[in-house]
Amino acid sequence: MTMTTASEPRRVQLLIGGEWVAGEGGEPLALTSPATGERIALVEQGTATDVDRAVAGAQRALEPLRRMTAFERAALCHRVADALLSRREQIARDLSLEQGKVYATEALGEVDTAAAMYRDAGECATRLESSVYQSSEARKRVFTIRQPRGVYGVITPWNFPLAIPSEYLSAGLATGNAIVWKPSEWTPLSAVHLMRAFLDAGVPDGTLNLLLGAPATVGGTLASHPGVAAIGLTGSTRTGDAVAGAAAGKPLLLELGGNGPTIVFADADLDRAAAQAAMGSFANAGQICNSTERILVQRSAHDAFVERLLAAARDVRLGSPLADGTTMGPLTNEPTAAKVDAHVADAVAQGAEILQGGGRAGDLPTRLYYEPTVIVGVHERMLLNREETFGPVAPVLTFEDEADALRLAATCRLGLNGSLWTRDLSRALRVAERLGTGTVNVNETSAYWQPHTPVGGFTGSGSGIGRLGGMQTLLEMTQLKTITIDVEEAP
Repeated sequence: MTMTTASEPRRVQLLIGGEWVAGEGGEPLALTSPATGERIALVEQGTATDVDRAVAGAQRALEPLRRMTAFERAALCHRVADALLSRREQIARDLSLEQGKVYATEALGEVDTAAAMYRDAGECATRLESSVYQSSEARKRVFTIRQPRGVYGVITPWNFPLAIPSEYLSAGLATGNAIVWKPSEWTPLSAVHLMRAFLDAGVPDGTLNLLLGAPATVGGTLASHPGVAAIGLTGSTRTGDAVAGAAAGKPLLLELGGNGPTIVFADADLDRAAAQAAMGSFANAGQICNSTERILVQRSAHDAFVERLLAAARDVRLGSPLADGTTMGPLTNEPTAAKVDAHVADAVAQGAEILQGGGRAGDLPTRLYYEPTVIVGVHERMLLNREETFGPVAPVLTFEDEADALRLAATCRLGLNGSLWTRDLSRALRVAERLGTGTVNVNETSAYWQPHTPVGGFTGSGSGIGRLGGMQTLLEMTQLKTITIDVEEAP
């Protein structure tokens, strides 16, 4: 596929109460493609006033949504999926241009994943069950129902700007919530495509409202708004802490930062372990919350594993995400690239050795293309071990035995996903149960997931609250109501 861009940047507006409107924030901001360096959109900026308007629009949608049956809302979900797939190639191309992921191997797949989430949420909604309880009194009947929480505020990041929002938006629609959505300022084109899919599906006006603008202004106001009943957010731990503070007292569904370990024992299949660790490190240029951020390898297997990891890293083809043959595109923005620079520099300053990559690539349209990087000699005090790097870096640490592996794994607070590689089933179960991560993948990359399975942070780890995935998201985005009926005796 050849690289082409629009001659004139598109103007991206807010969607409030079913209407496209300008924001109150003055002049729109220019959006530049990380892939080409060209200006591809002018983005309207929202304000606190726009948040008020969006919340009011969502509140008006609650009654039409309430009158729908679960089967009617499920049909809407399927129509959203159909709308996304009808423009699959166009959506994927815009996704590559604004985010940087590879069109053929990543962007098209994300459109498919997002569409599947709406279908899954629709089917789950028709099977959402509650309980009937036995009563201690013969005249009483006690049962529960699940109801929408109301107006749901949703704040999402730029690394998967179709799939991550769809985790919340699909479940929200399926359960009858009205949503006010603040996507990342870096990926507004994907947000517009999702909004158009909702409009094409025929959802009631105000069911989904789009806010664009500065995170502190729009996101903070949304989180604290008295008309917003609950908040869902995927983002960094720092952002999650700020939003949780602003939304104090409201139900929270937060998926936050990750730096879970990949633990490779000496008895593992080193060929598969290295290949999957590389995939987890370099997919989406490493910009995945459950990516392979730190690799703990048993000392006796270190050299053999690293040799295989290097071979996999050298197979990565860095280049334009719209070009044939590319397997890794650029980082999405300069703040992310600067953080990767800082983490690599910190490791080198503390004695780590770069075996592959280690910096930004030249001879490409922007400075956001980062070389696939392998670093050895990493220890627990380095930023690569302590913080989420969010870039195409595979840092290797060593451990002696099982106890040492668990100790080293716990030196980073973040606990979203982890991975371990061993042929010993007993060890696999022992280590999986003791790892402080919400998900553990055995003999599989830490980045592996299925949209219908629960994912979320380990309690107290700084990686979030609650669980996303399939039926679990619907449960999180609804509230349980208990109803007791007194049944009078017949005369």
